[in-house]
Amino acid sequence: MAGLSARSVAVNAACQVVIFLYLLDEETSMVVLASAGVGAAIEIWKVTRAFEVTLKRTATGLPYPSVRDRASYSTSETARHDADAMRYMSYALYPLVLGYAAYSLAYKPHRSWYSWVLNTAVSSVYMFGFVLMCPQLYLNWKLKSVAHLPWRQLTYKFLSTIVDDLFAFVIKMPTLHRLAVFRDDLVFVVYLIQWKVYGVDRARRNEYGYSPAE
Repeated sequence: MAGLSARSVAVNAACQVVIFLYLLDEETSMVVLASAGVGAAIEIWKVTRAFEVTLKRTATGLPYPSVRDRASYSTSETARHDADAMRYMSYALYPLVLGYAAYSLAYKPHRSWYSWVLNTAVSSVYMFGFVLMCPQLYLNWKLKSVAHLPWRQLTYKFLSTIVDDLFAFVIKMPTLHRLAVFRDDLVFVVYLIQWKVYGVDRARRNEYGYSPAE
């Protein structure tokens, strides 16, 4: 996990679950729904790899997951920068989300309280979701490098971005979900700029766990 934002992994998993529940509540193509469901499952699995996840029980015997940083990660420089990035992000994100929730409750019709909570959550994810990807860019900025990404994987990322853009125009899906696809393009462009400006640290692991120096 050196050089990777563990908290971004957890936040992305929560966002994917919210998006899946929203698409399940709307009239969405089964192709989009299945894709979102598989994506959410993969993001949840990533959390179990990035953190130490154990099942504990309450006094009444109900099980609940306990999540904590891995020992090798909690003492690293990456963990400190990661925590700083999430703290700075929260200063702007929380007031915006609470403000939008109040606005939505006052001026928009909803079928139920569940619908209001779900629509507020997914709208916040779609509108401010790009901010949740910024901790990794912040880590790159603080470390003044990016992790080595083999050309095959970089090409995969590039083609995946293009396919997602075309997919957004062809398949039936909610407008918010369609707009969110193009939000991810901006983060990818910033990553490419950092890759060009800072250069590559071959000793740093990428998101696939690959380190060429090893």
